[in-house]
Amino acid sequence: MFRLILMTIAFMAIVTINALANILPINGQTTGEISNRLPVLFTPAGYVFSIWSVIYILLAIWIAGFWIRYKKNHETPAVAISFYFILSAAANIGWLLLWHYEFFIWSIAAMLVYLAALILLYLQYKNNESKLTERMPVSINLAWISVATITNISYVLTFHNWSGWGLSNELWAVIMLTVATALALHVRFHHSDIPFAAVFIWAFIGIAVKHGFSELLVTTASLFLSGVIVTGILLIKKNVSINEETAHKM
Repeated sequence: MFRLILMTIAFMAIVTINALANILPINGQTTGEISNRLPVLFTPAGYVFSIWSVIYILLAIWIAGFWIRYKKNHETPAVAISFYFILSAAANIGWLLLWHYEFFIWSIAAMLVYLAALILLYLQYKNNESKLTERMPVSINLAWISVATITNISYVLTFHNWSGWGLSNELWAVIMLTVATALALHVRFHHSDIPFAAVFIWAFIGIAVKHGFSELLVTTASLFLSGVIVTGILLIKKNVSINEETAHKM
């Protein structure tokens, strides 16, 4: 029960700090205001960041599920699940503080810890444990932080006037979109995870909406690769169905 209490406190701390970051705001600037200072092509439109509300609601349901199981069967979360979630919460809070006080390089370190903690937390679940009180909230959180990590690194490189090794910002944006697409399809294929891939579609469409005709290459790539992910989801689903049908006949 002690681990569950710590997880609940960690969740409440995340929500509180995130709220204060934009209500106060911390260091006199909101998270979005800092993000909008630089023209980072991988950054989606502002409405896309509303996914944080969805993530926190899902995490609240996830935590509530542990409490329900504890009251019914005295079942407590595994040590690994508790540790990785609390670590992810600490990294989330650390990233917010570093971001708002403009320690941008250190914010990448915090984001990578956040990402690693979520990956390890995600791997504690099996592919068939995909309910709201199991893997799904972690999956959506991980997918969004995967996108956010690329955005964060892109922002810091832009802030420090990185040359891009001679490649244009537009081409780098397309490369990052392609890498993100490969990640989304990899997780969909190996972990049968549709929500994870759907988050990338949400982000890519947001990138296209933000840039419109002003960055036609990035917009076109975002929409095209969104279609690739949708197609991949459908094809992988069909393949899984065929495999299951074959196994059933055998």
